[in-house]
Amino acid sequence: MPTKTFSYHGMNLDGKTIKGKVDADSRETVVSRLADQGIVPMTVAEAGTGFNRDIKIPGLTRTKPTLKDLVVFSRQFATMVSSGLSLVRSLSILGAQAERPGLKAAIGALDDEVRAGSALSAAMQRRGDIFPPLMYHMVRAGETGGFLDKALDRVATVLEAESKLRSKIKGAMVYPLVVLCLMFVLVTVMLIFIVPVFQGLFDQLGGQLPVPTQVLVVLSDNIWWVIPTLVILIIVGRVVWRRAVKNLEFLIRVDTIKLKLPVFGQLNRKVAMSRFARNLGMLLGAGVPILQALDVVAETTGNAKVSQVIGKVQEAVREGKSLSGPMSDNPEIFPAMVSQMLQVGEDTGQVETMLSKVAEFYDLEVETTTDALASLLEPLLIVVLGVVVGAMVVSLYLPMFSIYDQIK
Repeated sequence: MPTKTFSYHGMNLDGKTIKGKVDADSRETVVSRLADQGIVPMTVAEAGTGFNRDIKIPGLTRTKPTLKDLVVFSRQFATMVSSGLSLVRSLSILGAQAERPGLKAAIGALDDEVRAGSALSAAMQRRGDIFPPLMYHMVRAGETGGFLDKALDRVATVLEAESKLRSKIKGAMVYPLVVLCLMFVLVTVMLIFIVPVFQGLFDQLGGQLPVPTQVLVVLSDNIWWVIPTLVILIIVGRVVWRRAVKNLEFLIRVDTIKLKLPVFGQLNRKVAMSRFARNLGMLLGAGVPILQALDVVAETTGNAKVSQVIGKVQEAVREGKSLSGPMSDNPEIFPAMVSQMLQVGEDTGQVETMLSKVAEFYDLEVETTTDALASLLEPLLIVVLGVVVGAMVVSLYLPMFSIYDQIK
């Protein structure tokens, strides 16, 4: 791996601020070297020109932390705690260097509550809109077992994997969205500028226009209210949808349909299985009781139907059954491989290891599926774009063919 230059801003154990640059192959190497030197890194970034800085636009800057923000927070918090800094001191440093207003305010509140004698996990739980359940349950396990630094580091690892998973899925959807937007722009431009030119020619020639041409002319004449109406309908539909999905029964029906969709259904299930296995394995490995772990994991799958089935598995485990048994009874959610590997893990006492292997397998499956989906959608959307634009062009020239036939 090529060596890069990283600039860092940190603090030593005496509380003095230290800045500098170091050559390394990755940020993780820099953090490790600084920790060996007794320096707690607050920021580590690849050195470059001033143009590498983020651009902040007032009113448009995101206030709520992203997964990447939480990854950095957890990783730095773990480094500080393992270096011997107190929770209060660590939170004070993290709050001072946090950039997101929402995260900065949340860390400040954590600092105040910890100073007042509250447990860190309890303070995080009271701010569930910022810190996910996975994080504060892992922190609680770390507080109880005396391994808070390791718990925070494992949280960072899991959140980083989740961030990569989301980025992969979003990245696969960028091209289709760009093509659809381009198609919308082309159709709009043709209706506003091109069709009126042909319409004037049609009026001069007279005669009855073919149906496809009439449709284009009508759309062109009404484009000034059609587009605003579509925008309003989209906004209203979004508002109605957000309210509808708050109803659990409706959300379960929708997510059940998502799991049955061609291609996308398999992708949704693989994503859910990846999250389930990774998060459950981490919680069980940290010593979180299985019933509590299943309760937390049900909130992280991203699919209400899968969460409902996990709830059934939880009830079966509460009655004394194994974890793999109830899963094998729901093959529409849990593939046979998942339940079989868990059964092997239960028999050998390596459930956490098996869950980790399942998560790795489905991470790879998600990556393969998204790549295949992107490869399939790209030519398909190009064909759709060509058909739509081509149909509009043919519709505009149909009257010409009719006039030519009359002249003959």
